[in-house]
Amino acid sequence: MSRERPILFNGEMVRAILDGRKTQTRRVMKPQPGNDNRIPWPGRKNIVINIRDDRVPQLCPYGQPGDRLWVRETFRLFDSHQECSCYDSCVCSKYNGKPVYRADSYWDESKWKPSIHMPRWASRITLEVTGVRVERLQDISEVDAHNEGITLDMLPYNPADQHPCRTWFRGLWEQINGPGSWDANPWVWVVEFRRMP
Repeated sequence: MSRERPILFNGEMVRAILDGRKTQTRRVMKPQPGNDNRIPWPGRKNIVINIRDDRVPQLCPYGQPGDRLWVRETFRLFDSHQECSCYDSCVCSKYNGKPVYRADSYWDESKWKPSIHMPRWASRITLEVTGVRVERLQDISEVDAHNEGITLDMLPYNPADQHPCRTWFRGLWEQINGPGSWDANPWVWVVEFRRMP
């Protein structure tokens, strides 16, 4: 039986999903494995498993293949009384209470609600999990870095760089997770997905 869970994405990554460029996400494992590469089995006292064990993906908080993720993003609800310049016969009132998404660049108002507060009914993107695995952050391949949502115009120009997608992903990771987060090289969940129609 498949399950459904929420997942947060920033505006840049929402646009990448909508454009069909993003088919993977990486999230830090919590807790991190110890020096022996073992993690506790949640809810099972005194049971630990090796990070390379085939059962580890079963513990992923973002689900298993076949499960669904609904995307939480920065949003607000449209209010024609405060936002519309129409007068007698306002055609905008039919949009009252409908979600508006910050990732759509044509909305520039400042009354946004953080993505964490988005209810399920306001989400416009549902993803199906197609694969789950664990790896060290810096083990990301050039192809996988590309599948994190890059476009060619995002690549830093450096003809000597043999891995431009990884270089871009490193910058994105540190932008989201803070300075030094790449060098920490944590274990991460790698969640592969496809957007549901």
